[in-house]
Amino acid sequence: MSNIFDINSISFDPIDEESELIPLMTSDDEEAISKEKLPESLPILPLRNTVLFPGVVIPITASRDKSVKLIKNANSGDKLIGVVSQKDSSVSDPKISDINKIGTVAKILRVLQMPDGNITVIIQGKKRFELKDIISDDPYFTATINEIPESKPNSTDKKFIVIIDSIKDLALKIINENPNIPSEASFAIKNIHSNAFLVNFVSSNMNISVNEKYNILKINGLQDRALSCLKFMNVEFQKLSLKNDIQSKVRTDLDQQQREY
Repeated sequence: MSNIFDINSISFDPIDEESELIPLMTSDDEEAISKEKLPESLPILPLRNTVLFPGVVIPITASRDKSVKLIKNANSGDKLIGVVSQKDSSVSDPKISDINKIGTVAKILRVLQMPDGNITVIIQGKKRFELKDIISDDPYFTATINEIPESKPNSTDKKFIVIIDSIKDLALKIINENPNIPSEASFAIKNIHSNAFLVNFVSSNMNISVNEKYNILKINGLQDRALSCLKFMNVEFQKLSLKNDIQSKVRTDLDQQQREY
């Protein structure tokens, strides 16, 4: 039975002082990003098994020749790329019909060359966008894009406040109940002060399918996106609780049998 958080995608390693990698976004960071103007066109990077959310920092491995060329060219320029998820992860050379139309503009923070020839790239999501027109597909996709405005509820909206509090409380409960999630995850959740980033961070790290994550990403209203995230969390928490109950009963039965024999 799956865990709600894909802990392999989260890093809790210390960040050195000169590092550009900022794992948690502040409200000030969010405001700064909201004021940034997106370019009219971007190189488009399809990802097989990942959906990138605004504000979230993730590592990706580029092994396809097109992806490697795209990363190298973008890294020598403005470091901005458009990241989209594939509809089918088994497609090795995706066409335009194989990728989702809504994605996230990302900034390349760091590029690491691996001994096997692949490159690992640390990227941070900026804003959501929708693909408009494909300009070229050689050596990789380049497309014009439209920014998707973020619809946020009023900061005093009582329903939204309850949803956000529920997400944070449930995340902490899941972390506490799941022995596979390190305790540092609680520190991360408690130190997120941006409501939008909390929703995006939790949605990004939930162990649900790419299609389910994409369906969350494409929801325009932040309140509706938060509610969708919370629904997935509730389902997974119920699964985790049931799993723990079963394991506890099995241990109790085994202890009983050992005492009897």
